[in-house]
Amino acid sequence: MTDTRAQQQAASEEQLPAQYINYVFFKLDPLWRRLPDEERRRGKEEFLRAAEEGSENLLLRSYSLMGLRADADFMLWRIGYDLDAFESMQAALMKSGLGRYLSVTYSYFALARRSIYVGEHTPGFENKRYIIPGEGEFLFVYPFVKTREWYRLPLEERQRMMNEHMKIGRKHYPIKNNTAYCFGIDDYEFILSFEAESPQKFQDLMMELRESEASSYTELDTPIFTCRRKPLAEILENLG
Repeated sequence: MTDTRAQQQAASEEQLPAQYINYVFFKLDPLWRRLPDEERRRGKEEFLRAAEEGSENLLLRSYSLMGLRADADFMLWRIGYDLDAFESMQAALMKSGLGRYLSVTYSYFALARRSIYVGEHTPGFENKRYIIPGEGEFLFVYPFVKTREWYRLPLEERQRMMNEHMKIGRKHYPIKNNTAYCFGIDDYEFILSFEAESPQKFQDLMMELRESEASSYTELDTPIFTCRRKPLAEILENLG
């Protein structure tokens, strides 16, 4: 693809609506488990119905963190093009019987954008504006911030280091990286999520990436969440 054609494609994509990305983590109040069985059944049905109705305008995926972290029991990954849809779903979820016993412990908000480091010079990587989730059983989510020194480097120098970074990533295919940009609209620069078949496979990737040159310009990459993809009904049943 020529530079002119690539520029035309980028300009065309910029006319598309913004794609919003949200990872919202929920923690259950232990008092929930002391409620009568019938009240808990109704509360879970209300929550599930609110999620199903809200997902008519959002792409929704659900993940369990039970037994993996103390500060979150499950997570909803939401992708959409209308902020009202996020607000409406969240309001309906929290008004449900179950929602009254849930706390939002983390919520990350970001936009999908084209990466300046990915293009024809990086074969094997799509240079798309929108995030399209894959089918990985595990999702690893964390906020990410680069040092200010990184942005003082010439673009050519940053590109060289990112080429090495992405070459390592290709070695660990089919792990899929979803990078969303939250600079100026949330507390971080990026929210990263990686879809992988197992924690071991993802850890292998991260152990190699931490030795890359670009990683020396990382300022923050925690907290990190190991999330298991499961149907929302199953997740709610496991809550008790």
